[in-house]
Amino acid sequence: MPIQKIQFKPGVDRETTRYNAEGTWYETDKVRFRRGMPQKIGGWERISSNTFLGVCRSIFNWVTLSGQNLVSVGTNIKYYIERGGAYYDSTPYRLVSGAGDATFAAVNGDATITVTEIAHGAVVGSYVTFSDAVSLGGNITADVLNQNYIIDSVVDADNFTIEAVDTSGTTVLANASDTGNGGASTVASYEIAPGAEYAVPFSGWGAGTWGSSTWGLGATTTANIRLWSQANFGEDLILADRGGDIYIWDASAGAVAGNRATFLTSAIGQSGVPTIVNYTTVSDIFRFVFCFGCNPVGSSVLDPMLIRWSDQEDAINWTPQATNQAGSLRLSNGSEIVTALQSRQEMLVWTDAALYGMQYLGAPEVWGANLLGSNLTIASQNAAIIASDIAYWMGKDKFYSYDGVVKTLPCSIRSYIFDDFNQQQTDQVICGTNERFNEVWWFYCSSGSTTVDRYVIYNYGEDAWAYGNMARTAWIDADLRELPLAATYSNNIVKHEIGYDDKETSSVYPITATLVSAEFDLDDGDRAMFISRVLPDVTFAGSTASTPAVTMTISPMVNSGSGYNIPLSEGGNSSATVTRTATVPIEEFTGQAYVRLRGRQMAFKVESTAEGVAWKLGATRFDMRPDGRRG
Repeated sequence: MPIQKIQFKPGVDRETTRYNAEGTWYETDKVRFRRGMPQKIGGWERISSNTFLGVCRSIFNWVTLSGQNLVSVGTNIKYYIERGGAYYDSTPYRLVSGAGDATFAAVNGDATITVTEIAHGAVVGSYVTFSDAVSLGGNITADVLNQNYIIDSVVDADNFTIEAVDTSGTTVLANASDTGNGGASTVASYEIAPGAEYAVPFSGWGAGTWGSSTWGLGATTTANIRLWSQANFGEDLILADRGGDIYIWDASAGAVAGNRATFLTSAIGQSGVPTIVNYTTVSDIFRFVFCFGCNPVGSSVLDPMLIRWSDQEDAINWTPQATNQAGSLRLSNGSEIVTALQSRQEMLVWTDAALYGMQYLGAPEVWGANLLGSNLTIASQNAAIIASDIAYWMGKDKFYSYDGVVKTLPCSIRSYIFDDFNQQQTDQVICGTNERFNEVWWFYCSSGSTTVDRYVIYNYGEDAWAYGNMARTAWIDADLRELPLAATYSNNIVKHEIGYDDKETSSVYPITATLVSAEFDLDDGDRAMFISRVLPDVTFAGSTASTPAVTMTISPMVNSGSGYNIPLSEGGNSSATVTRTATVPIEEFTGQAYVRLRGRQMAFKVESTAEGVAWKLGATRFDMRPDGRRG
């Protein structure tokens, strides 16, 4: 039998058995498909050595009138504005005390400082900034006090403690001269309380539906994580934390230390601004600020199905009147609004059971909503995206698309994803596009993890799926910056598709890229086969390594259910290293590799593990011949 070219369809198929998926790929990690062929994904690199506090759940990129290209970073602890690789703390203050209301008490030889302020309202883990304090007389100087501190413990409603440090973060112990107070001009600025890093299941007698009567917690069984939503209103930023308030960050002061977001309800001339909000955004064309899930006018109670919008071109006027276009409407299908996205022709709104389309009607109705699809789910606030005018989103047990009609998105790895999916951590699901490669990415928690550890890619240009292991907590495409940006558990932002290595931290690590085929055989598998030679077809264009290489491994089986042979080869090799040897005038690499393998079915694997390696796989050929009908 002559040398045979073995080609596989683009994408991964895990919806059937490894044998029945013949002609496709079965496993991937750090591999994408482009023009039908597999290749290693690009690398990533941190934008700076600076870090932020907390787990980032949202990033947003916009440009101010002065030309500042800014990225907002919302974590479970704080909210930042990034410029030039620096993260400026812009977390709103919920309370700013009067001068002298906060006083300090120290104990000789101890770093614990007790702060007294009547009805401070602080919680453990929240932050407070002191200003205009004076020295306590000894080691606790004004420089030590006038900083941003985490609240270490809450003694009671009027007292809490902090641990004194100097400006470099070194612990400072009080001495006998630190007598207390801190001066009559001390001001304490208290930040909004932090949120949960991940969903924490409630436990005990009252949790779950069993406790839905007056003695229990009711049907809610998890404490939700902190999620942010935001959009630019002109050059300013409108933002909200789910279940909290709505804020505005004034861009005119620039991304500098001390420029904090403020409550929209505190704006001069405001009228009827919602005080509790689940999600906010701005309509691009008509310039309305929207709140999805909020309190009605005249009430402080959250209605999770209520939509309200401000007057056109006016972010602070929310009271409906005959002279403005502020208004509201309530959706009926579902129990809460989850998220919303601006599409080319309408505002798409997802509840936990349906998809609505909102369109601008003009006065007096202003905005109207049409039901586009029902009996559907969405995994999280950040699980939907629009790519090439089509909406894609991840549900709680499948994927969907909307191009004028709501459809189930056929997925060849659906079972693999959702059979290993942590349903208690669906709020952590994030979605983003990589338009350069026609891709939609989702990141999620596998069933055994409370942190994001997996990803799945859908290439909508080639209708191909891939998956792998990677931890990202927020993502934004390269709209206003050169490359896609993503948030990591290293508390920083990285840019993607740069090089082919992992530069998330100060160290450089290789990215291991793996690709494994489904099983293949001769004819209908009625004959065993013997493979003696592999003729690879690989390009290493883009590699920075001097001799980039991949390892190709062929694994034989007696039959499709037997597992791989042990040993794999018969007195020879089952794998070979394919190495680039020259790049000029044409790229040269290992032309052929000799192996000795016998089996009824085979599986083919390609893997790279070294730094600076980029590769694309073409049509690999095998020198294979029939080897009888034995079992």
